[in-house]
Amino acid sequence: MSQRPIKWLFAKLHLYAGLWFGALFVLLGLTGSAIAWMPELDAYLNPTLLQASTPAPGQVFQVTPRTVQAVVDQLAADPAYGKPSQLNPPADARDVYVASYRQAGKPSAFSQAIVRQVMVDPYTWQVKGERDWGRFGLSRPLLMSGMFHLHRYVLSGEVGKTITGISGVMLLLMALTGIYLWWPRLQWMAIKRALTVSHGGSWPRFNYTLHKAAGFFAAPVLAVIAFSGIYFNLPQLIVPLVELVATVPDTAKLKNVARDGAELDAGAAMAAAQRLYPQARVSRIVLPAKKDQPYDVRVRQPGEIAHGDGATRITLDARSGLPLRIRDPLRAPAGDVFLGWQFPLHSGQAFGVAGRAFITLFGLMPLLFLLTGTLVWWKRRRGRK
Repeated sequence: MSQRPIKWLFAKLHLYAGLWFGALFVLLGLTGSAIAWMPELDAYLNPTLLQASTPAPGQVFQVTPRTVQAVVDQLAADPAYGKPSQLNPPADARDVYVASYRQAGKPSAFSQAIVRQVMVDPYTWQVKGERDWGRFGLSRPLLMSGMFHLHRYVLSGEVGKTITGISGVMLLLMALTGIYLWWPRLQWMAIKRALTVSHGGSWPRFNYTLHKAAGFFAAPVLAVIAFSGIYFNLPQLIVPLVELVATVPDTAKLKNVARDGAELDAGAAMAAAQRLYPQARVSRIVLPAKKDQPYDVRVRQPGEIAHGDGATRITLDARSGLPLRIRDPLRAPAGDVFLGWQFPLHSGQAFGVAGRAFITLFGLMPLLFLLTGTLVWWKRRRGRK
């Protein structure tokens, strides 16, 4: 096949993918720019809910197995709450305990799973309030929740998750075809012209040259964001490809091995994780929902590229406290390291505040491309008529 039909085919693919998915790209880009700062924005919007009270004189902030178990026991003894399914200890002295409760029953394919979150002050041990994470709303407690679920699920549950995965495939195709269509002759003047935004008294020329030049710089970044988005929402497309060239660890659900003895409490599970990683911060404890289920504990080690909760995952036997599986990003096989980089790259966490600012900027690019691309297409369409 000659180069001209290939270029025509890529141009049509680039055009119609942009027209059909452009509005969704803009939605995902704008919401992605916002949730890059989700912890800070959420705490700012909800200080009475997500920020700890002022400690009393001499009171020291501490998160230990004893304090974690005290929170679980306090909630379990209160009929208004009960035993939580997950507990996130405070990350620092300004943070609070967040206890999560799964929604009863399985949501439909189109409905969003709702998780009840109850916040406990680390100094007074009082419940500060609660909210439904996953419920869309414009109130302060629900704003960032709605933003996240709009970005990930388009407020449509698993169906929406599939839609965003497909949009990631289309964005990746648009980025790759855009680079191909932009590629000039390997001559200095041709390259300079391809990277120059000019007006010359013509707004259509300005739109076209801006679309091309901005696309050259944005396409590689958008391709990385699109690839990671596909992995999050349609891992069945990405993981087999990675397995062809690198080792990917098993992620199948595990069950307890020990048959004898009482089930460990949350504090004991935290202590077991700390013995394995004494320098790490325990960020999440998922309590067993059934008798044969183990504990899942998330910790963040110093040196991890993933901020927040970290990416070190420990599956503990709920009776013996022995590790059934450990996923350590600092000692992981190449395939797991590659996949572990996807979220820090997608969110910008891999490069700190500068990385998140970078992602926020590029989250605005789909809006720019939709506007300039539509204007270029409309001008040409009118010209043909």
